[in-house]
Amino acid sequence: MDFYLLVFLLIVLAGSILVYVYYLKEKKEELDSIKRGFCPRCHHENIELVDRRGGGCSGALLLSYECADCGYYNSFAVENDGGCGSGKCR
Repeated sequence: MDFYLLVFLLIVLAGSILVYVYYLKEKKEELDSIKRGFCPRCHHENIELVDRRGGGCSGALLLSYECADCGYYNSFAVENDGGCGSGKCR
């Protein structure tokens, strides 16, 4: 009985990892399409940055985008492109 429980837990763990990897892949594809200038849902060029929050010189930036046509809204955590010594602090 312990063997079946171990196999079941391994299957659940592997499934969870695969779902998370797929989620990250989808999120990256959405951000790539936004960087090219169009909405990932309706494919119109009406996507705009509505909020930008940062953690100072170092840390991640939280960027929020919204499409005026279809109502798509999503936030992305991206790396800050400069450290404290780079002169790019915002």
